[in-house]
Amino acid sequence: MDPQHSAAFKSTLEAERERLLEEIADAEPQAPGQMTYGSQAAMASEVVAQQRDIALRERSTRQLEAVDAALVRLDEGTFGVCRSCGRSIPEERLEARPWAALCIDCQRLEDR
Repeated sequence: MDPQHSAAFKSTLEAERERLLEEIADAEPQAPGQMTYGSQAAMASEVVAQQRDIALRERSTRQLEAVDAALVRLDEGTFGVCRSCGRSIPEERLEARPWAALCIDCQRLEDR
């Protein structure tokens, strides 16, 4: 991969990393408030919101790990090479998902 493309991918990955860090910080679970008589519905809504925030935070954390791994591959010179089959990952895939570690065929196999 030429240096210009590498720099562009690095910039994209670093921006995504910052976005994810902000998203994770914003999704920090909050302690439930004091429960009063008749507030079970409000408490249930709060619990559902907390569960949603936890799920979003976990997803963002997994994606952050993938972005960090892509930055390491970029530094090591293995960015854009499928970690399963060793073939080049098409640039279109990397433009859509710059943290992709697998070519589309290997990703489909892993998803099964």
